[in-house]
Amino acid sequence: MLDLNNMKKSDFFYELPQELIAQTPIEPRNASRMLCLDRTTGEVGHDHFYNLCDHLKKGDLLVLNDSRVLPARIYGETEDTHSFIEFLLVEQRGNMEWEILCRPGKKARVGRRFVFGNGLLTAEITEVLEDGNRIAKFECSESTNFFAALDEIGQMPLPPYITEKLKDKERYQTVYSNEIGSSAAPTAGLHFTKEQLADIEKMGVNIAYVTLHVGLGTFRPVKEDKVLDHKMHREHYELPKRTADLINKTKAEGGRVIAVGTTSCRTLESVAAFHGEIKPCDGFTEIFIYPGFEFKVLDGLITNFHLPESTLIMLVSAFAGYENTMNAYKIAVEEKYRFFSFGDSMFIADSIKEDK
Repeated sequence: MLDLNNMKKSDFFYELPQELIAQTPIEPRNASRMLCLDRTTGEVGHDHFYNLCDHLKKGDLLVLNDSRVLPARIYGETEDTHSFIEFLLVEQRGNMEWEILCRPGKKARVGRRFVFGNGLLTAEITEVLEDGNRIAKFECSESTNFFAALDEIGQMPLPPYITEKLKDKERYQTVYSNEIGSSAAPTAGLHFTKEQLADIEKMGVNIAYVTLHVGLGTFRPVKEDKVLDHKMHREHYELPKRTADLINKTKAEGGRVIAVGTTSCRTLESVAAFHGEIKPCDGFTEIFIYPGFEFKVLDGLITNFHLPESTLIMLVSAFAGYENTMNAYKIAVEEKYRFFSFGDSMFIADSIKEDK
């Protein structure tokens, strides 16, 4: 039994063979396997993502995160000595100003200038933050703008457990990505094809969007042994009026609100926690969802398999139940599911066998 007042990060550890970490995306997108977990009974079933419609009902609402990943990793050189530098853009702080991670950090002193893409972009370090990150002020050549330059010279900021080079940048984007600003993909949505989304709408399931720009904190490990001592990273979100209206309508009519991904989940539950209701809004959230959390919006969750001892497996455990979640992960390892960003999917709801 999990002690909610004294949770340890080790409570969320599981053994994962290295070969189960997916290195490349599957083709087609929706060919991935899908473990189905009944959060009421703990029953586990097995399916494929292309059969998702079999698990949805007319009147359900899928909420997707339409954030688009920046090709945020750029390689360049110091302007004076022409030695190597790597920047990873973390968060926009102002007009052409970004918080960055850089390697090697000792070269990134305040006032030092750098060149990327043979002059497409230049940058100057203006501040060193307490955590070692930097603030960089960028300039573009006259032939381009900042985001066009990034698209040309930037690389996708794949998580560290993916070691193979990505052949097609778009495979680390969802097919519905629209609002640029994430440092990592909302990976639960990578399974959808445009055709499948159209089929879902045809069966009477509504689709709505939120935007939460995923920060690099999503990859940062929980360092504190006690879960409650962990401080979450800050991420920007927006919940538009159409989405708020659809959520409230779905709830009023007895339908299910199903979040696609932990980022959509965090957006919806943040708004409900901050405002006491679902309404159009935007802001920043540092919400930390772990067992004991009372969900106000979610009835279902589509998600991937997450790292051991991560805040994401804690969120899933809060929604599906700790014992249910850890047992499902044990089964997934035994059944050789593919894990993490390019891996397989989970569908979690109150009942995986309700009549549609």
